[in-house]
Amino acid sequence: MNSPLRVLAAPATARIRRWVLGAFPRGQSGIDYDHPPGDPGLFGPDSVTWRIHADFPGMLSGGLCALILQTLHPLALAGVWDHSQFRTDLLGRLRRTTNFVAGTTYAGRAEAERLIAHVDSIHARVRGVSADGQPYEAQDPRLLTWVHVTESYGFLEGFRRYAPMAMPDGVADRYFDESRRVAEALGARDVPASQAQVAEYFASVQDDLRYDERSREVLAVLARIQLPVPAAGLSRDLFLGAANALLPPWAVARLPMSRPRRLQAAVAARTLRTIAPLFRLALNDGVAPRACRRLGIDESVLERWPEG
Repeated sequence: MNSPLRVLAAPATARIRRWVLGAFPRGQSGIDYDHPPGDPGLFGPDSVTWRIHADFPGMLSGGLCALILQTLHPLALAGVWDHSQFRTDLLGRLRRTTNFVAGTTYAGRAEAERLIAHVDSIHARVRGVSADGQPYEAQDPRLLTWVHVTESYGFLEGFRRYAPMAMPDGVADRYFDESRRVAEALGARDVPASQAQVAEYFASVQDDLRYDERSREVLAVLARIQLPVPAAGLSRDLFLGAANALLPPWAVARLPMSRPRRLQAAVAARTLRTIAPLFRLALNDGVAPRACRRLGIDESVLERWPEG
């Protein structure tokens, strides 16, 4: 965006910045993105992951899409139901997930590995029996794979739909191949490494999925989430609608997606696509540029795909 347009957009970008930093405050995670100098972390500037995870509209809508998908797996949902405060602290859960993804993407290797070890230690305590009597544990490689695939699918589709960079052939496959390293470090196995493998994976787990009363309650809580920002309901509905627009057809068929809701999702998607450049102007000093500075490279590398 050229300089005159930046000036005209300044009031809107200032409001967006206050909105985002009100909902997702910076500097509270304790994650060090500035040290050690020269450390590329788990991915580095030659990864497509650095580009995809730097786009706030795509990441937030994609993360919400993943959360919606995760409500369809009874065993994954049982862990949330029994071991989290989702009814009263769903925003806190979203913030913690955001910090984990950002830290494992952009922090140095030791910091990223510390975050993975911390989450693994939490997973070790999450176990129980589902509503229909099936035992579950968060360290189950199959559940870890499910959570990862839904997230990586959501993030990729969010970028594809709402980011300004067209995705060349091969980027999606490269992203799935790169991003699985975090899931595998947590204990996931047989993690899909391409678009085709993700499609095959989703087809293979259909018999394990269902929409039930627990799914309904979690989604109802999500639909009522209160962000600590002005126009909280409008902001929530925009991003939830944009997230619904990313859902794969098989999920839309399982969820209570009425025609009005599908129409609202389409409108939200068009709206977010239109205003997404303002988010990028408002948030041009996040953790991805900090990671670039740690490596001594210009942050403009994030605006083009890596070679190879």
